[in-house]
Amino acid sequence: MVKKTLYFGNPTYLSMRNSQLVVKLPEVEKNDALPEKFKKDSEVTFPIEDLGVIVLDHKQITLTHGLIEMLLENNTALITCNSNRMPVGLMLSLCGNKTQTEKFNAQIQATDPLKKNLWQQTIKAKIKNQTAVLQKFRSCNVRNMEYWASDVKSGDPDNYEARAAAYYWKEAFPKTDSFVRGREESPPNNLLNYGYAILRAIVARSLVSSGLLPTLGIHHHNRYNAYCLADDIMEPYRPFVDAIVFSIVDSGENFEELSQSIKTQLLQIPTIDVVVNDKKSPLMVAVSQTTSSLTQCFEGKLRKIKYPEFVL
Repeated sequence: MVKKTLYFGNPTYLSMRNSQLVVKLPEVEKNDALPEKFKKDSEVTFPIEDLGVIVLDHKQITLTHGLIEMLLENNTALITCNSNRMPVGLMLSLCGNKTQTEKFNAQIQATDPLKKNLWQQTIKAKIKNQTAVLQKFRSCNVRNMEYWASDVKSGDPDNYEARAAAYYWKEAFPKTDSFVRGREESPPNNLLNYGYAILRAIVARSLVSSGLLPTLGIHHHNRYNAYCLADDIMEPYRPFVDAIVFSIVDSGENFEELSQSIKTQLLQIPTIDVVVNDKKSPLMVAVSQTTSSLTQCFEGKLRKIKYPEFVL
């Protein structure tokens, strides 16, 4: 089952009752002139077991501790946004899997050759999906991308990831003057950053559910990054976010600011269809297949990570 993604961008009271997330509006709750029945009828509830990601995008949102506890027990990812309304924080469960100690050990003891092989698979899948996105949305030559994807070696010593990225972003937004990909660069980087933050939360949540440490990467090793493994495993999924952003930019919609319309489109990331092993499934479900297969690779039960394909 695909877990729901909920977005809250206005003052809201969030609490828990009978394993349900209860949503109340402050302007209703504080209005003594309104009858209690009206206040009760204005409440909105969601079964907590159905929730996968919650985005909190307003300074006047109040959550009860009991609700937070239940959300984390359900392995729901909580994303908080800053004053610029961009995702800045992520809260995850500490115990997402019954046998996670065994899985932690397998992950920690993974050899360098294994991690290099897993990174090779990751970069191959990423460049292939980037190539497919360019084929769908742009008319540029992609033979170089196809070659790089086919020639990635263990550990990517030739740094084909960087070569592919340089070409990919050069062709990505031809109508945007001197586009440079970066967290602090000009739009449409704001759309990409927002979409990647949602994707990162989905991947980190699934890694925890699969019993892995999202901090301990197979390639990324930034000492200040608490989600190195999530950043590794999300790489082949980034082009799916890019495709949504390409569509928004190509539609002519104003992307200088993150409008509610744009956020609505980006919040659909967990539910977009992807193909894994020739079978179509929602992205959130596909991610769980990916992280589960990664766990089995660490345990020596599989040799290949199940990554998605961007189908034209």
